[in-house]
Amino acid sequence: MSNKDKIKCIGVIMDGNRRWAKKRKMTSYKGHSAGYEKLKSFIGWSKEAGIGNLVVYAFSTENWNRKQSEINYLFKIFRKLIFEELNSLKNEGVRIKFIGQINRFPKDIQNGIKKLEAETQKNKSINVFVALSYGARAEIINAVNEIIKDKRQKVSESIFRKYLWTKDMPDPDLIIRTGGEVRLSNFLLWQSAYSELFFTKTFWPDFSKKEFEKILKEFQKREKRFGR
Repeated sequence: MSNKDKIKCIGVIMDGNRRWAKKRKMTSYKGHSAGYEKLKSFIGWSKEAGIGNLVVYAFSTENWNRKQSEINYLFKIFRKLIFEELNSLKNEGVRIKFIGQINRFPKDIQNGIKKLEAETQKNKSINVFVALSYGARAEIINAVNEIIKDKRQKVSESIFRKYLWTKDMPDPDLIIRTGGEVRLSNFLLWQSAYSELFFTKTFWPDFSKKEFEKILKEFQKREKRFGR
């Protein structure tokens, strides 16, 4: 089976913000800000390419181990997305959904997330899933505990899927990781079973539309056999 079919979903590990800033003798905060601006551009490129679903790794369960000052700055960026981008997202037809341990964030962020999801739920140009305090292992363990709570005696893949935080999105056709690392780092481990993986040394703030289009072309050349 070739990949000529329309791409339904792309996953992105937006890596390299801090190293991008360090290379330029800037604070890591500048790197995170540049990464946020790149995300807004990337959503636009994905819309132009006809991508229906995008899932971005914005904050992992492991990121809680960073310095509190850096976490607080990331909260500032999350608040900017949640409280300042609503009209822009509405105008562009972007539907936003957050996945992960949302209850770990401050109450104002939690409430803002609920409002943003509600206000954009009817938008149809592209679905953007933002992974916040997300970890694939945590997601799977959470699903197992919910299944136990429901006292299910037998579970199929389709039933298990309904307990995942990502139940509302298709599995990613391809996953892009910037920044030079060649691993998934606890991102969509269940959902990526048949995803095509693309790794680039480019730091996320430097990732260009040209490189994105090159990856899409390369994806179309690859062939999936699903074990056959």
